[in-house]
Amino acid sequence: TARTASDGFAERIGVCRDYAHLAITFCRCMNIPARYCTGYLGDIGIPPVDLPMDFSAWFEVWLGGRWYTFDARHNTPRIGRILMATGRDATDVAISTSFGRSSLVQFSVMTDEVT
Repeated sequence: TARTASDGFAERIGVCRDYAHLAITFCRCMNIPARYCTGYLGDIGIPPVDLPMDFSAWFEVWLGGRWYTFDARHNTPRIGRILMATGRDATDVAISTSFGRSSLVQFSVMTDEVT
C-alpha cells in the first residue's frame, strides 16, 4: 500500500506499524535517531487477550549513547518483546517477501513469563 506517516496522522487511525512510522517521523524531524523494530509481543503482564497474538511493531531511539524502546501502539509498558529485526522502516524488516502465490500453512509462537 501507499500509506504514509502523514496519512496516519491525518486519519487518526492505524495499526502498530502506522504508529511506529509516525513516531519515527516525529523523532527524525527533531534530529533524534530512530529505527523501526518488528518482532513478537506476547500477552505477558496484561489481562488475558481472547485473540491470537501477532507480530508487532515498535521503535527505538538513540539517546545518551544507547537505544531506548518505545511503543506508540500500547498506552502501557509491556514486557516480553521478542525482537526479530530493526531497520529504517517496515520495508527493511519484512518477515517474508514472496513473488507469486504463497500460503502460510502454520505459524505458532508462545511466550511464558520466567519467574
